Amino acid sequence: MSRHVFFGGTFDPVHCGHLDVADAARQAFGVETMTLIPAAVPPHRARPRASAAHRFAMVALAIHARPHDRLSDLEMLSTEPSYTAATLDRLEHNGVDTRRCALAIGADAFREIATWRAYPAILDRCSFVVVSRPSVAVAALREALPDLAPRMVDVRPGRAAGAADRPCIFLVDAPTAPVSSTDIRRRVAEGASIHGLVPAAVAEYIHTHGLYVEKDSTASA
Repeated sequence: MSRHVFFGGTFDPVHCGHLDVADAARQAFGVETMTLIPAAVPPHRARPRASAAHRFAMVALAIHARPHDRLSDLEMLSTEPSYTAATLDRLEHNGVDTRRCALAIGADAFREIATWRAYPAILDRCSFVVVSRPSVAVAALREALPDLAPRMVDVRPGRAAGAADRPCIFLVDAPTAPVSSTDIRRRVAEGASIHGLVPAAVAEYIHTHGLYVEKDSTASA
């Protein structure tokens, strides 16, 4: 059975940093395609500013010209928080061998993994491909998460990790755009340009639908 990489998130909105993480994780795990899974009800975060439908549409626009990316509606019909363990349950129900798969994630989000539901059991269900973000480099994770250090494997950017006999935590120190969803929402609310921070089609969608025009205090990567 082939290997897959999945990238779940709130994507409120999707931005160039997300796409950089997706590219680095796909290349590191040695697969041709990456599947993005927007969460209808994200855990660990405040209520998204944009609806699930808007966020799904923006991801679709962001990857339209990216042949290596796919979009999944796996979480769109769920009324429960999209905990990683529940997402893995759904993938397995659909016939996916999750032990041969990986979840892509930024280093800033992975640093908080000890707070996730079903931790540490989820680490035995699939691999993680963790990519540096401007605020947190993967090099800092061994010190931040010493109990997980034996599971961590360094992967050079653009090089595929070899197959492992059990799920691993692959660390990829690749450059990713210094932008967050919080930044985007703030800039839109202030009337500032978001050119170059999100794909052009996403920027147009945000403007057309009047998203994020009011200031908020929520935070999202």
